[in-house]
Amino acid sequence: LPFLFPQQSGLYEYKIFGGLADCPPKLCADVYMDLDFRKQWDQYVKELYEETYDGEKVIYWEVKYPFPLSNRDYVYSRERRELDVDGRKIWVVLAQSVSVPQCPEKPGIIRVKSYKQSLAIESDGKTGSRVYMYYFDNPGGMIPSWLVNWAAKSGVPAFLKDMQKACHSYSKST
Repeated sequence: LPFLFPQQSGLYEYKIFGGLADCPPKLCADVYMDLDFRKQWDQYVKELYEETYDGEKVIYWEVKYPFPLSNRDYVYSRERRELDVDGRKIWVVLAQSVSVPQCPEKPGIIRVKSYKQSLAIESDGKTGSRVYMYYFDNPGGMIPSWLVNWAAKSGVPAFLKDMQKACHSYSKST
């Protein structure tokens, strides 16, 4: 089905299913959308802000990569919606890379030009949330297999734990 899977890139697509106990879905979505707060809890953020270019809100995000790799940066748009699906409230965040001439590439930083993310959060029926995320990017350059393996086995679970801690401290900081 070439129209569904246009080409084999050799890159990984990540699908994450998880739960965040004691973090209601609206709180999770609020924390995820709050860029200023993310700078406080996400150790991999080097630079992160939102700008408006030609009426479109665009996010610039520079991610710290381990030495000796170059940092990566992203320029993307995102949208948040709260859906009601057969009585179930689901928070959805969609993000995708965009090209914006006002935000040129920086020397020494590799621009991630192909990035796509879908996030869905709903109640777990108790006090927490169920989370589903689909994530793809092409980080460019040569990424060693140890880093890819670390991201899959340790980085993603660590991110969910950090997100849970951030949710617990969010109401105190706002």
